[in-house]
Amino acid sequence: MQTNFTAEQLKSPRLAEANSILRACVHCGFCLATCPTYLLLGDELDSPRGRIYLIKDMLENGKPGTAQVAKHIDRCLSCLACMTTCPSGVHYMHLVDQARIHIENTYRRPFADRLMRKLLAVVLPQPRLFRAALSLARLIKPLSGAFAQAPRLKAMLDLAPPTLPARDPLTEPGVALPHGKRRARVVLLAGCAQSVLDPAINAATVRLLTRLGIEVVIPADAGCCGALTHHLGQERNSRAWARKLIDSWIREDETGDVDAIIINTSGCGTVIKDYAHMFAEDAEYLVKAKRVAALALDVSEFLHALDFKAAAPIPTRVAYHSACSMQHGQKLIEQPKALLRASGFDVVDIPEGHICCGSAGTYNLLQPQIAERLKERKVKNIETTKADVIATGNIGCITQIRSATRIPIVHTVELLDWAAGGPIPFAPR
Repeated sequence: MQTNFTAEQLKSPRLAEANSILRACVHCGFCLATCPTYLLLGDELDSPRGRIYLIKDMLENGKPGTAQVAKHIDRCLSCLACMTTCPSGVHYMHLVDQARIHIENTYRRPFADRLMRKLLAVVLPQPRLFRAALSLARLIKPLSGAFAQAPRLKAMLDLAPPTLPARDPLTEPGVALPHGKRRARVVLLAGCAQSVLDPAINAATVRLLTRLGIEVVIPADAGCCGALTHHLGQERNSRAWARKLIDSWIREDETGDVDAIIINTSGCGTVIKDYAHMFAEDAEYLVKAKRVAALALDVSEFLHALDFKAAAPIPTRVAYHSACSMQHGQKLIEQPKALLRASGFDVVDIPEGHICCGSAGTYNLLQPQIAERLKERKVKNIETTKADVIATGNIGCITQIRSATRIPIVHTVELLDWAAGGPIPFAPR
């Protein structure tokens, strides 16, 4: 793609990066075939190629964000399927992130939109506030049908779980000692929303790792990784969360004996592994960000490197849903399935497995109509597999899919923990 940034504009590292990404695009249109919003809406502006034109015009001409541009950028799920498909290596992720920041800084959204985004940015990263919000939502949930004219509020109520799981002692800050001789020492990302919605995921991770001789550290002062606000274009907010987390992890690694940072939420993993890019212009944090990014591993990566094997207690057919942030963001496609198969599970792929389920962080709350259509499509494809259980590596996908099917859905690590002697994570049908 031809660009016309001025020499003065290209002195900006961000615009220079945008210029490089834009020039890599050759207009081939391969991305259209895998873009969920183009698939549903059929509008070129709701495809990666269309959004690239909008971003080019906005950045190249120094224009502020507009309602029209914000609409189409907001509709992007950041599923990154386009990057998997693109034959030219266009780094769409960094480009759309830059567009979101530009829109956030130059466009004043309608009041209701600003309020909703502010609410999500404040509540979701803080487990205590999030738990309180979910407790309130449970009381209002029976009345969700009355909010048909307020689709975002209705989506929040519909997705709220009917009950909140109790905290698990295994997930509290501290050190979980390994069984037998220590093989490695790792830090676990306890997370924010996941720790409230499904603490059993962290508990299964700790049980499994310690059983394998891994010492697991959960720092008391670690929190949100910044991913939720990052995808809202709130750069200052997301960097503040990320800095706090980086500082916490670096303190644990002061003696250099942390072998890995284990992440069991793939959306968080994609952002954390990209911390070096987030802090590229921050001399104080760049070195630390690179260290953290180098240590960061999805739990499936770590277990696969250990050549983990177990034995499923009973024959179980598993439909594996590869979260977008797992398959497109981190390029981890075979490792989770290989672990499940090595543990005796009958793993089946889901038709249209490359298409997003519509969760995408806060997307199902901000774009509920599109998210609902994608969820229905995903569940329909899942149910053709006749699986006993669905496995995935992302809490957002679990929450989204669970709301629309009777097939139980759990985290991959919960099934592996069960195979290795842990509790069964679902009620067999």
